Amino acid sequence: MIVVALTPARRHELRLLAASRPALPVLLTLGRFARPIRRMPGLGWLVADPVTARLILNDGEHFTLLGEGGVGHLWAQVLGDWVYDAFDGAGHHALRTKARELFTEDNAAELVARVAGPRLRRCTEALDAGETVDVADLGRVIVGRIVADLLGLRIGTADSPDDDAPYRAVFNTGEELAALALGSTASTHLPDATVAAAKAIVARMTGGVAEAWRTAPPDTLLGRCRELGLGLRETEGLAVLLTVAGTETAASAMARTVALLHDTGEQHRLRAEPDRIADAVREGLRVTTPAPVIGRSVRADVDVAGRRLRAGERVMMLTWTANNAPGGFDLARPYLPENRQLWFGAGRHLCLGAPVARAELTALLRAILATGRPWKIVERRYGRRVLIPTYHTLGIALA
Repeated sequence: MIVVALTPARRHELRLLAASRPALPVLLTLGRFARPIRRMPGLGWLVADPVTARLILNDGEHFTLLGEGGVGHLWAQVLGDWVYDAFDGAGHHALRTKARELFTEDNAAELVARVAGPRLRRCTEALDAGETVDVADLGRVIVGRIVADLLGLRIGTADSPDDDAPYRAVFNTGEELAALALGSTASTHLPDATVAAAKAIVARMTGGVAEAWRTAPPDTLLGRCRELGLGLRETEGLAVLLTVAGTETAASAMARTVALLHDTGEQHRLRAEPDRIADAVREGLRVTTPAPVIGRSVRADVDVAGRRLRAGERVMMLTWTANNAPGGFDLARPYLPENRQLWFGAGRHLCLGAPVARAELTALLRAILATGRPWKIVERRYGRRVLIPTYHTLGIALA
């Protein structure tokens, strides 16, 4: 049996999970008894073992995200049947291959430095001046700026480069669309009213994509899609998915990692040993695991860990449970090969934007560390009824 100490940091994380969905911490905490795999009425198969989860995520022959319980099934109802090919068909490999070079570690670091660097320098200056900085809101703004740049959106003017409102709006639109999936834990079949509402949001989000797709430079995501022969419809769908998948998860990890460093006292070790920033990023992503559950549908009968899974059944990988089993946030924790990057998924569906998320989190921590002083949390509010557990507000100031 796995026993996890209920430290102040752990309590805040559990409260944050409960604020997003009251049943979520119950599922994830009791999920430790699902190691390696257990069937639960009304939910399907639960997996909380990292090795078993990785085995399933790597097995495209017997498992798919296009059936009941998979994210592909969810979004195909909103975006159209082309999702089936792009998500898990022949088109999936081609799409990832074409877009991969936009998301290398070097390109991601350059992107974040160019787009978010000036805004993060203002964060450092504000803290040095004795001001309180809401890093939860800052995370949303940074992510909004990154998404706008990747999509080639023309936002703001040269006269208002410091205006955060348009980028906050980009983030909020993605959050609004993602929220429509809140009731999909038991089933990914969306009601007609939800599909209609989602399509209306998508139409609003993609209103400027057509022009950007035609005119964006080749080094932007939309320009790259055009150069590689992706049609406008597929490009619009990719833009929507990027906005949804690449916003809430990254912003959640940013604020929660700052809170974990404070709540555990590990910020003092990081300040003394700034070379550990990569460890802080990895531990922050492991402990927060912003996408706490990953769903799959069984494509064909298969035996997993001594259990027989039948075609059409659902499997829920409790990634938060698997990643948190080794213990709480600890900068000295050695590399965990069984859990490696499981917070980003695994196999051919490993998150394409993972390098960007790491670069965003690294840049934020560097901006705070640049003050040379420890920080304290002066205001903390959890996000309520949100798909991705997160902080609504996390105000910090220098101690």
